[in-house]
Amino acid sequence: MTDSKKRQSARARKQRSCTKMEDCLIEDQTTFYSKAEHYWKEVPPTVDGMLGGYGSISNIDINGSKKFLQKFLGEGQGKTGTGCALDCGAGIGRITKRLLLPLFRTVDLVDVTQEFLDKARSSLGDEAKRVENYFCCGLQDFQPQPERYDVIWIQWVIGHLTDDHLVEFLRRCRSGLRPNGLIVVKDNVAFEGVIPDDVDSSVCRDLNVLHRLVARAGLNIICEEQQQNFPEEIYQNCKIQETHPSSPEQPSPVWQI
Repeated sequence: MTDSKKRQSARARKQRSCTKMEDCLIEDQTTFYSKAEHYWKEVPPTVDGMLGGYGSISNIDINGSKKFLQKFLGEGQGKTGTGCALDCGAGIGRITKRLLLPLFRTVDLVDVTQEFLDKARSSLGDEAKRVENYFCCGLQDFQPQPERYDVIWIQWVIGHLTDDHLVEFLRRCRSGLRPNGLIVVKDNVAFEGVIPDDVDSSVCRDLNVLHRLVARAGLNIICEEQQQNFPEEIYQNCKIQETHPSSPEQPSPVWQI
């Protein structure tokens, strides 16, 4: 799982649409995950590789994310701290380097491909000293340290998780938040249903499906915003912020879809 950009090609638009992910899978979960791992091992550790050939959108993406995230950081009621962030599906550290390290004192990275994490470590230069952990692990198996993170950033990677594993992962992320912490999910959304991508072994879900999964995880969405200025052929992209409903002192994590 990594920071990947998915394209809405004619092939993708013609693919079957399902109401839930499990209806789209033609293989078992082990095969679903192993195919994705194999796919990413063949991708070059470059920005263009991480963004599926759309390296030119990196600045637009980062600027949109920064504008969105900064609304929730700072001091005062309902604001979150800037101590530590987690970059999920971090790839070569594009988001860590350009978004998270400029805003947080320390950052952890998690990605399923060791080569990408090695590239991140080398490309960060002196700033690598502020990265405390590089976790090589699929998100379906990753366990965040309890109450460690002010922000957990999950971008272009939830399509590599089954519905049940996504719900379980979000629950674990909830326990990994500090008081007033945020979960931000930035990902592509389908127009309707769940669209499988057999090339990289992933799916793209519509907002209704995502909303149901977030609710199953026991989270509330407090902000939802669409990324602007991406090329027309790219899937609609949204940001979402959510939180635990039983913890009024914690803001909901945020979708940026």
